[in-house]
Amino acid sequence: MADPHPADSNDAYVRGSQEISEQGSTFHAFMGLAKWGSLVIAALLLLLVLWFQPGGSLFTGLIAAVVMLVAGWFLLKSGKAAR
Repeated sequence: MADPHPADSNDAYVRGSQEISEQGSTFHAFMGLAKWGSLVIAALLLLLVLWFQPGGSLFTGLIAAVVMLVAGWFLLKSGKAAR
């Protein structure tokens, strides 16, 4: 059962007064993992598609995956102004 609240409990919370640095750092960590993880998965898929297609080769897939990783790194890296 819910605890009874005093009538003046609305004064206990003031909007914008709580510390949110942990939530902010968690958000930035999740966004970084999603961004870089997506790049790695895309490069891995490109490697596997070019390797296992009929007439494909491992070296073609490796070269394409490395090119994608390098291009993605330059495009996805963020400067200090982006935060």
